[in-house]
Amino acid sequence: MNTKASISMRVLGVLCLFALPAYATDGPMWETTDKMLSEKYKGKSYSPYAKRDFPNGLYWGDSHLHTGNSFDAGTAGCILDPDTAYRFAKGEEVESSFGIPVKLSRPLDWLAVTDHTDNMGFIVDLKAGNKDILATPEGKDWHDRLKTASKDEAPEIAYEIIKALMVEQTFPMEIYYGPDSAGYKSTWERIVQSAEHHNDPGKFTALIGYEWTSTLNGNNLHRNVLYRDNGDKAIRLMPYTTTAPLGSYDPMNLWKWMTQYEEETGGKVLALAHNGNVSNGLMFPVDAQYTGRKLDEFYVKERSKWEPLYEITQIKGDGEAHPFLSPNDEFADYETWDFGNIVPGNEVIAKEDQMLQYEYAREALKNGLALEKKFGTNPYKMGFVGATDSHTGLATAEEDNFFGKHSGYEPDPNRGNHLFMKSSTSTMMSWGQVAAGLGAVWATDNTREAIFDAMKRKEVYGTTGSRIRVRFFGGWDYTEEDLMSREPAFAGYQKGVPMGGDLPSEMGGKAPTFMVYALRDTIGGNLDRIQIIKGWLDKDSKTHEIIYDVAVSDSREIDKDGRCKTPVGNTVDAKTASFRNTIGSSELGAVWTDPDFDPHEKAFYYARVIEIPTPRWTTIDAFRFGNPIPEGAPVSTQERAYTSPIWYTP
Repeated sequence: MNTKASISMRVLGVLCLFALPAYATDGPMWETTDKMLSEKYKGKSYSPYAKRDFPNGLYWGDSHLHTGNSFDAGTAGCILDPDTAYRFAKGEEVESSFGIPVKLSRPLDWLAVTDHTDNMGFIVDLKAGNKDILATPEGKDWHDRLKTASKDEAPEIAYEIIKALMVEQTFPMEIYYGPDSAGYKSTWERIVQSAEHHNDPGKFTALIGYEWTSTLNGNNLHRNVLYRDNGDKAIRLMPYTTTAPLGSYDPMNLWKWMTQYEEETGGKVLALAHNGNVSNGLMFPVDAQYTGRKLDEFYVKERSKWEPLYEITQIKGDGEAHPFLSPNDEFADYETWDFGNIVPGNEVIAKEDQMLQYEYAREALKNGLALEKKFGTNPYKMGFVGATDSHTGLATAEEDNFFGKHSGYEPDPNRGNHLFMKSSTSTMMSWGQVAAGLGAVWATDNTREAIFDAMKRKEVYGTTGSRIRVRFFGGWDYTEEDLMSREPAFAGYQKGVPMGGDLPSEMGGKAPTFMVYALRDTIGGNLDRIQIIKGWLDKDSKTHEIIYDVAVSDSREIDKDGRCKTPVGNTVDAKTASFRNTIGSSELGAVWTDPDFDPHEKAFYYARVIEIPTPRWTTIDAFRFGNPIPEGAPVSTQERAYTSPIWYTP
């Protein structure tokens, strides 16, 4: 026998002998390997990226965008169609309606084109010279004037046409595009076809959607409706409008339409309200609707069922909180639109202080706790998203890439100095438009189904345009080790619930623990702080709120009351519209236990992440065009993220 071969065989035999226990199992080897892992490691496999059973993808998008198909956007000069809107969102460079090259800093992961349903598509055919429209004196007059209108003149004509339909009711109904008209149906078909064409599961999601535009005497009750479905279902029932006899201003009738859609098609839809700040006290009723109908068990159940989300920030102002309602919150007065409602082309109805409590998200969350005690269901148990509500066909939310509310406010040396709105008590200049916002979705995959399902369970959050990455969990046993593992989501899901969830019950009155982690936008400002906002209902059915700073940058101190009173500072240079990331932190995180917990009180908690000051779009405009900053406009802004809440019920 060859000696070398004999030695090799003996060595191989020994190696095989030592290897036998690792293979002597009834199942796959990886199952045994996992059983041998330390209890401190909570993954499903040795590889932390394999076999994850929780939402691991963060997908950025806009749930509220208008194209030239929208009645107001088209009359104000927008000529971009849904196809262009989707191409732009996917990262392609396009030209704006007035010929300015524009591109996003980074592509979006998803987009919903949500054109207004009332008179949807009319303006496209008006501009094109549709013979039926031109057969009316009004149609011919509008067509001829829009054909030659300048960038500044087009919005005035737009207000005139919108006012005829929605304010004065003088619009010629023989040319109105309603759900039973051929023009409306063909427009909806084109919108759906465009979404189908651009939807690319796993890479880009084109959600089908529309905006139901209830504007009762100028009071905003708008809702966006989003579909889980593909076009074959979405095309079977025409979208709902507000114009009688086929539409209504009442949200309860929109919910009836949603019920009808799901019953007839087997599909799924949800609605999200927005801009309660211009509803003049109608968005979040606690006693009765604007119709006089008292809130009851049916109303609260229907609203809870159909409206899991609220658009907390967008181009018409921030909707989280108001300083009148939250005087102890130094960050509450952020991009505040509180002068009145919104009536195109008319003087708006001035705001009264008593209206504010029914307009802002934080107050609605508090009132929802009281309504739940009364009716058994919380109608305002809602998650948060941000969106643009841009009427340019361009989902631009960044301060240095802002293309305005409508095409008349595309970048221009004078766009910040126009009179935008006025009431009997105040005026609002066009610099008050807000470069916001974006929706962030924690989902298992970038598909219609996964993103819709994440929205339904409220595992979403909104930002004012910055792409701050945030995780927020609530439970009873989180530790600093869970946070410092660099994979906090493992413990986050195993020990509790994510944003949008309900805290599991805990016997013995133990206080809940929250784990929150935030990472700055890679091209944005550093982080100033993370706050947790708590609201609760006491034994006397009175609501309260409190703010805790749970993580702050630059070694600043948090006092015994849970607040950091030292501002982060400001590095913004207005002359060059620049800032330095020499203050703040690139990431912040905390494990925090509620020090004032009462196990008998209903409560909610959400995280607010705030950046250091960075230049506002008006400052950037002033630098680029060589103009002064508009009088009254802030020089800097502190971008922020709002997570969906986590609720505790005794």
